[in-house]
Amino acid sequence: MLPLIQFLLLVAFPALAIIAAMRDATSFTIPNWISLALIALFFPTALLLGASLTQIGLAVAVGFGALIVGMGMFAAGWIGGGDAKLFAAAALWLGWSALLPFLAVTAVAGGALAVSLLIMRSTWVRPVTMGLRGWIGRLATPGENVPYGVAIAVGALVAFPASLPAQLFPGLS
Repeated sequence: MLPLIQFLLLVAFPALAIIAAMRDATSFTIPNWISLALIALFFPTALLLGASLTQIGLAVAVGFGALIVGMGMFAAGWIGGGDAKLFAAAALWLGWSALLPFLAVTAVAGGALAVSLLIMRSTWVRPVTMGLRGWIGRLATPGENVPYGVAIAVGALVAFPASLPAQLFPGLS
């Protein structure tokens, strides 16, 4: 029964990352409950998987560092507040071992997202996208926000296999 509980807690991270990406893409917001759930679920997951207090402490330090960086990016107007919180919550889960791939993939995914939105919103593609309705139409609207939570989720999902919880789960490493 314990491996099933461990597995369910472990799948919470990718599931919540995907939900955050979908919410950001469709509404340009990431609800606080997603980041709070990620933070709350990290600790029982790490403990049930047998992480040491040192490993958990290092993950908390990485998450806190990411929160400081995310707050700086938010203050500079580069990302939204929900993006900053998701960035920190994902960094907590990913820890030191997956930090570099997380940052690299998030940056590349963010660049690809920005270029895609610039193309969608350009004057030569805009006549095609003007008729789009709903959230896709909002994505194509010039001057609209960039749902950077999508890039954060992509980076988090790609880096997740290198994370501490994934490495500790039997059969995944």
